[in-house]
Amino acid sequence: MIQGFGNKLAQDIWENDRSKGLPQELWIRAKALLTIMHSTNTLDDLKIKGQPPNIRLHKLKGDRKNQWSVTIKLPCCITFEFKNGEFLEVKIENYHKG
Repeated sequence: MIQGFGNKLAQDIWENDRSKGLPQELWIRAKALLTIMHSTNTLDDLKIKGQPPNIRLHKLKGDRKNQWSVTIKLPCCITFEFKNGEFLEVKIENYHKG
């Protein structure tokens, strides 16, 4: 279940199904991924429920080693922390930028 957002972009997609900060063609996929995250409490469920396909769930490294990422459409991703069955600090971002 999603317990908190780390940026306005993710919160706007969740609450309003749109955001000025994300291209319109990505709104539906981003909302679908957030909905899947909200309806599960394990990362294994996220992999199984991974509809739409190709979410590329992976753990981040370095100073973000406590975070995970799923792909909306590269380079846009949803990043989050996962603790005790809850998704925290959920963000939509391009973490590949320096």
